[in-house]
Amino acid sequence: MNTHETYIQRCLQLAKLGLGTTRPNPMVGAVIVHKHSIIGEGNTSAYGGHHAEVNAINSVKDKSLLKDATLYVTLEPCSHFGKTPPCSDLILKHQIPNVVIGCIDDNPEVAGKGIQKLKANGCHVIVGVLEKDCKAHHKRFFTYHNKKRPYIILKWAESTDGFIAPKTKPKKEPVWITNTLSRQLVHKWRAEEQAILVGRNTVIQDNPSLTVRDWTGNHPIRVVLDKDNQLSKDYKIFNSDAETIVLKVNTAKSICDALYKHNINSVIIEGGAQTLQLFINEKIWDEARIFTGLTEFKEGVKAPKLTSRLLSEEHIENDTLRIYKND
Repeated sequence: MNTHETYIQRCLQLAKLGLGTTRPNPMVGAVIVHKHSIIGEGNTSAYGGHHAEVNAINSVKDKSLLKDATLYVTLEPCSHFGKTPPCSDLILKHQIPNVVIGCIDDNPEVAGKGIQKLKANGCHVIVGVLEKDCKAHHKRFFTYHNKKRPYIILKWAESTDGFIAPKTKPKKEPVWITNTLSRQLVHKWRAEEQAILVGRNTVIQDNPSLTVRDWTGNHPIRVVLDKDNQLSKDYKIFNSDAETIVLKVNTAKSICDALYKHNINSVIIEGGAQTLQLFINEKIWDEARIFTGLTEFKEGVKAPKLTSRLLSEEHIENDTLRIYKND
């Protein structure tokens, strides 16, 4: 790994600190280097706050060093006014002569304009360092702007014999297939995504809260599919713990269109089988995170069918977690 890659890798580490808080803004990381030493670092603040470049510049104690420094950043600095002024203007104001960028911002409001502004004002710009890693990190942001839909994560747990629920159960509550560590991990995932989606049958059968209870973080927006408006407001999903959106649509494409209009850039879909299979059949999904526990049901609701590239496999105590990518 060369010098530029080392510092962009540090930018990526910083950027991950914003997971779950910066949306709809991207999670950006920035590092400022002067004579082979890091003099400033920053990541994107929670939405409405400063961008990574601003936080990095503000962290530099001796601002005179900026005139002989290099700024590293995972994503092209913005060139437009939003909640905050353009980062490219601040870079030029402090006369930072060198900028190294992981990847170009595909947002039409930026899309190379930030780079053009920097170059036009005498800044030396390098683009594409660890580009693949930076694009993967900004997957939610890019999916939202390029595909006009949220980044979609399918998640379910299945028994060793391939069921996601038993044929019958005594109470209207979840029947746990996985262990407590796996369930805690799912709550961590919920805190990382903007929304969580289930179908009407899941609400009726399990009466879930769909909140972050076993982790620290923001509750996702709860989305429930109920095209006939049959659900009563007595279910937990309608309590005051988090916002809930009811969608009266029944195709993956129409669901995505509705979520896009709500400015939701990522969603974790937690079932049941019919809802999950809907997205699989229409090939509208990005990741699938599938747990297999030691439970056996012998009969019940069959798990969705998925044929895609296996990205990774790990064991969480006795559970197996497999993550698939939709290429």
